[in-house]
Amino acid sequence: MRTVDVAVVGDAVRELCVRANHEIRDDHLAALRRARNEERSAIGCQVLDSLLHNADVARVEQIAFCQDTGYAVVYLTIGQDVHFAGGDLTEAVNRGVAEGYRAGYLRASLVRTPIDRVNTGDNTPAMIDIQLVRGEGLHVTVLIKGAGCDNMSALRMLTPAEGTPAMIDFVVETIERAGPSASPPVTIGIGLGGTFDRAAAMAKRALTRRSGVPSPDPEIADLERQVLDAVNSTGIGPAGFGGTVTALAVHIETMATHIASYPVAINLDCHSHRVQELSL
Repeated sequence: MRTVDVAVVGDAVRELCVRANHEIRDDHLAALRRARNEERSAIGCQVLDSLLHNADVARVEQIAFCQDTGYAVVYLTIGQDVHFAGGDLTEAVNRGVAEGYRAGYLRASLVRTPIDRVNTGDNTPAMIDIQLVRGEGLHVTVLIKGAGCDNMSALRMLTPAEGTPAMIDFVVETIERAGPSASPPVTIGIGLGGTFDRAAAMAKRALTRRSGVPSPDPEIADLERQVLDAVNSTGIGPAGFGGTVTALAVHIETMATHIASYPVAINLDCHSHRVQELSL
């Protein structure tokens, strides 16, 4: 049994909130550079050059890469032999988010409810997702989600008869509906299977995978390539100005589902794809 003080988790969340907003992860930078080499549109190349320059300035100056510093999704992968001490884990995570957003001079973007629209003032509560695994490990991942891309996400309950072709059509339809509003080139997380809510959770978690790393399942990896090709054939391009790179990566996660269902959830992330992680 390993004992971890919840304050350690809170401190890690604080660090990751700042780092995710100030420093674009190396795999995403590499994806943007690949896109710059592949893009055929002159204006698309200008957009990608600006994004890469902006990332460099944000890292050097330690300022936010994007003015929409979003909400914090905190993924805790916890070994079942870990015992937390020193207080409430949820409170520690929220403390870390609040302190990180203050320390990083990041915009507080959460309102108390969608009805009264009162800002919570410190960007809490965090959206916390816990996954239990074997052992004594503890891994913290922070995904920062802005509203532009999140508002363009979608979910549809297809039937098995409609199948994979309808799924691909739905993804392309979602991207075309989003157009420039999702701030392309986007990263696309897709959840296939499970239930209505589980598909959406899988789609969002898929965004934390390192950019462009294919699924370990060869069949799913091939499907990711098919969807990416279909999306990039739309011609929407960087920032919606037209071009050959509308999406940088497609990450698909699957799980068991009902015999009569084919749930599909699509969670989009914009060009400022912000993920950081830390093992404790």
